[in-house]
Amino acid sequence: MIRLFLFFSIFIITTSCQKNVVLDKDTAKGDAFYDRGMELFQKNDVLAYENFQKAISLYKLSHDSSNISKVLIYQANIQNSNGDYTGAEETLVEALSYMKDGDTSFYSVYGTMANIKSNQKEYSASIKWINKTLTENINYRTKARLLNNKASALSKIKDYKNALKILNSIVLDSVDNKEANTIRDNIEYILWSADNHYNAEPELETILKLRILEDDKWGMNASYSHLSDINKDQNPEKSLFYAKQMLVTAKKNKSSDDRLEALEKILITDTPLNSKKTFNEYKTLSDSIQAKRDSYSTQFAYIKYDSEKKETENQRLKVDQAQKENQLIRQQAALAVAIVAIIIIVILYRRRQARLKQENELKLKNDQLRISKRVHDVVANGIYQVMTKIENQEDFDKENALDELEFVYEKSRDISYEKPELENNKKHYKEKISTLIASFKNDTIQTYTVGNENEIWLGVSQSSFDEVYQILRELLVNMKKHSQASRVVFKFEKFNNMVKIQYTDNGIGIPGDMIYKNGLTNTGTRIAAIHGAIIFDNESEKGLKINISFPVS
Repeated sequence: MIRLFLFFSIFIITTSCQKNVVLDKDTAKGDAFYDRGMELFQKNDVLAYENFQKAISLYKLSHDSSNISKVLIYQANIQNSNGDYTGAEETLVEALSYMKDGDTSFYSVYGTMANIKSNQKEYSASIKWINKTLTENINYRTKARLLNNKASALSKIKDYKNALKILNSIVLDSVDNKEANTIRDNIEYILWSADNHYNAEPELETILKLRILEDDKWGMNASYSHLSDINKDQNPEKSLFYAKQMLVTAKKNKSSDDRLEALEKILITDTPLNSKKTFNEYKTLSDSIQAKRDSYSTQFAYIKYDSEKKETENQRLKVDQAQKENQLIRQQAALAVAIVAIIIIVILYRRRQARLKQENELKLKNDQLRISKRVHDVVANGIYQVMTKIENQEDFDKENALDELEFVYEKSRDISYEKPELENNKKHYKEKISTLIASFKNDTIQTYTVGNENEIWLGVSQSSFDEVYQILRELLVNMKKHSQASRVVFKFEKFNNMVKIQYTDNGIGIPGDMIYKNGLTNTGTRIAAIHGAIIFDNESEKGLKINISFPVS
């Protein structure tokens, strides 16, 4: 019995030592990926994100929570720099879960969150996170940068008094020349913002010359932006000159956002002859930036998902390998084998439970998103349409209104079950579309329908019609809420098995960068679902034209 106990004790000690050796090797491998990630991070190379993820996977094996949180913060900064703001916030929350009281990384988390909120133009939230950062133990140069960022955020919400108070409190002798120029530049610009009669140009031009001498291209970019703004009304030609200089510098800095800002300034001050070309360049760049951000967001999510999947597979392989290596030991020590087997079973069981829980949570989230979309389609837009009818028609039939509300109510009860709509309960496509468009007609808005005949809808499936119906309803709701239009025309045509719908109104139109921020969020998703296309033509002087096309399914 004593011999058995002694053997078991030696087995446990030996296994623990082997485990520590493995953990040390994992940490060393993680450090190698971290160092490579830092090299790429300093070059603004997004491949740093993947190297950091590999480092995290290895640090998890050694339960190195300090390094995990540190690397997660770097990942969040990469996501923020590439427009994946939601993903960056999620990564910071994950980093916080690995941190302990007194961890020096809290400063980095707060500062990064402040930058994310600023990039999302949530300046009040950004100020709150900067204030949390300022409570940490930081050096004066870092504090000066944070105070400058806070002043910039305050100026964005037009609190010029407090912004200037903060900037004037910074001791310029305690920071380097570039930072000092940035603070002086911001002071002059905010003084002009508070009072457009203030002559900020001489000092701003002096600061620009200093930045040119120091080859501070990012600082030059800011100077050109501010000088363009202050000359916009009084000297458009000079404003245009500085805007073009900003565009050149932004290209050298490889900053797409600054290029976009420069193009906006050029559009305001350039001649009408050049405006169309500039607008096309602006639109192309804007679309490219958004596409790149979406691509990076997907790329980062996939890297994290693939890493977690590999971690699970590696753990399973390690368990299998451990079972093989311990085969001889199990023959010599039945008791030890039983204990190891129980531990493995518990780990596998908990992992399986965790995986099932994650799958259920994902299913629940998808159901919530589906129901949310259905509520918007069926309940919100349905009720809004009934309200529009009541508002627009003096002799509106009360019983008809109650019937329509009862229909919305019945539909809402069946949302979570995805109850299909029976064919004999549906209105004819033509009648349903005409009724929808007519319901938005009132004393101030005239609606017209051209070409909505039965032949248009021949061969169109129920699912395609439902998506088109929701798109048209969203266009009408958006028109009534935002466009200030008095005349709306829908024209229906059919060529070569393609249905084409042209929407035209004489309202105020929608700027290109605001199309999907103005109640039209779902139109792109819906039209893609039926393999169609939607084109917003916003180049006319007044009004909006939208061309919709989709194949007959």
